Amino acid sequence: MKKTVIAFTVASTIGVVGVGKVSAEVHEVQNGETLWSISNEYNVTVDEIKEWNDLTSTTIYPNQVLRVDGDYEYTIQQGDTLTEIAKQYHLTVEQLKEWNQIEDEHLIYVGDTLVMKEVGEQNETVEETTKAVKSLTVTATAYTANCEGCSGTTATGINLHENPDKKIISVDPSVIPLGTKVYVEGYGEAVAADTGGAIKGNKIDVFFPSEETAKQWGVKTVKIQLLDE
Repeated sequence: MKKTVIAFTVASTIGVVGVGKVSAEVHEVQNGETLWSISNEYNVTVDEIKEWNDLTSTTIYPNQVLRVDGDYEYTIQQGDTLTEIAKQYHLTVEQLKEWNQIEDEHLIYVGDTLVMKEVGEQNETVEETTKAVKSLTVTATAYTANCEGCSGTTATGINLHENPDKKIISVDPSVIPLGTKVYVEGYGEAVAADTGGAIKGNKIDVFFPSEETAKQWGVKTVKIQLLDE
């Protein structure tokens, strides 16, 4: 599918009005660490870390990035409204008002921060019953189906406009065959279902339903696992 690669950092404001910064305290997993050792380091519980990262088991992997606190913070930018912020991060205006003790949704100010207890895509881990048959370290960019000239249909025929919640990655089929199920660090389980002219060798493009979430992803070096059917 023809697409435009999104390669901005979370705090980027190049050519974009109203792009705020979303941050939370995170921890990059090191060799030998467990959820128990990480929970002790940050004085939280294992169950809290699992909940904040949408983990279904205690299995974690080196270089995996985990949230280690319960709240995100969003820095309000010029032109922001609670309605737009809620839409961007899959929340409701009422949630934002409740978490931040806001009575009038129109009274928010540039530079202030909003507490956001949930936001965007959560980290996932491979189910214990799923077997990884191969691991790769790749450069990962992000894309959407909403760019000028994009067809919105993947190389394998998936209509992303009709299926915005699907986890799809674009790959070099000589490295990762189309149709392969994969686990992408920080993105979750997905299917290699698309290709791109710039996606060659150990490089992937992860799909997001909105330009905002794609921009948040930026460019990362991540580990992926090819999963057994």
